Amino acid sequence: MFPTTFCLLLRRCMKMYQSAASMFKNKKVLILGFGREGMSTYRFLRNMYPDMHLTIADKNEIKLDDKNVTLVCGDSYMDSLNDFDIVMKSPGIAFLDVDIKDGTLVTCQTDLFLKFAPCRKVGITGSKGKTTTSTLIYDMLKEGGFDARLIGNIGVPVLEDINTVTPETIAVIEMSSHQLEFTTSSPEVAVLTNIYEEHLDHYRDGFRGYVNAKLNIVRRQKEGDTFIYNATQGLDGLCDLGKIKSHKVGVKKDAPLPFAVNNEHLLGEHNRQDILFAFEAAKHFGVDTAAAERAVEKFSGIEHRMEKVGTFRGITFYNDCIATIPHAVECAVEALKNVDTLIFGGMDRGLDYSEFENYLKKSNIKNLIGTPETGHKICDKIEGAPQKNVYKAANLDEAVKKAYEVTEKGKICLLSPAASSYNCYKNFEEKGKHYKKLVREYGKED
Repeated sequence: MFPTTFCLLLRRCMKMYQSAASMFKNKKVLILGFGREGMSTYRFLRNMYPDMHLTIADKNEIKLDDKNVTLVCGDSYMDSLNDFDIVMKSPGIAFLDVDIKDGTLVTCQTDLFLKFAPCRKVGITGSKGKTTTSTLIYDMLKEGGFDARLIGNIGVPVLEDINTVTPETIAVIEMSSHQLEFTTSSPEVAVLTNIYEEHLDHYRDGFRGYVNAKLNIVRRQKEGDTFIYNATQGLDGLCDLGKIKSHKVGVKKDAPLPFAVNNEHLLGEHNRQDILFAFEAAKHFGVDTAAAERAVEKFSGIEHRMEKVGTFRGITFYNDCIATIPHAVECAVEALKNVDTLIFGGMDRGLDYSEFENYLKKSNIKNLIGTPETGHKICDKIEGAPQKNVYKAANLDEAVKKAYEVTEKGKICLLSPAASSYNCYKNFEEKGKHYKKLVREYGKED
């Protein structure tokens, strides 16, 4: 005889599957995009409907041995969206020139998880700080003895865990604007770390479209839910706080911390505020101050976020490749305080860099190395600034070589792009790993 707890879990999973399955029954379904999340969506749907016919569309070639799948690949992969009842959209695919007809539902993994997963949920979004905040919330919950899962934009597709969660599980979901764009549900706890100009090339309405996507995290909250937001930045002009039904907690960066923090991985005012965001979220679920403090003490940092690569030939190198907007770069520079060389630049997404250019001119950074595309444009604007050495590098390899030549021993070289990496790399992780490899290779030279 099965244990009672197992039987309960089985019934809950069955109920979840029945609810989700009814949504897709007798529907023409398209999986749009076949990266990490698209593959996860395919597995989820195939588990529910082993013989259901699916269509998968992606710009790149797909190799899949499934007789009940039609593959649509190539530049025209989005031409037939309106032929389907449900489009399961992967993040990162822009609908700039796409008009969806009435009767076609565009949704995503995040929306399914929020609707059907039989667990409690805390969602975290923001232009910057969401990964650190999400990880800290997860660590605090685990330290407090809770069954917590860290999923979403942090690297684990949300549907990967939907079969194993229980009503006692707390899912900590990092959510990008892409994942929130088509959600119609909100989590029990919503955290909005900040909103700055980003991904302007993704939305038909530019910055307004980006803001609207971010705010989906809180739009459908209920009384008894909690909304934690950046009170230092303010949300004036972005949303009407009075229309939000949940309990609102505004967090200021200069608010007192509940405990002393001595962790080299949490330097800077921005990390201080991330701790405050996380603590407020953890408190909602009953985590006490002592458990939260232990979690902060143990925090080991986030790869590609102010990540210390090491000291080579007297120069300390940091990888901050996750910093894709100017504000994040400025936060890193201010936190590290001893930056002699900054490597920046990446894909041009239409951001206004005028304030960032002024910041670089006034900063104490001596060597400024720009890489394509935005780095070269910024270099053109700041070239000739007093006490600045401005260099254009053809690529990251050339930039690291130059950094070894010009950086003063005992000081820091920081890679912090202030732009996305898609012009030369698959993502910021690939760029960050390449940077670390180059730093170590050239660090061995005599």
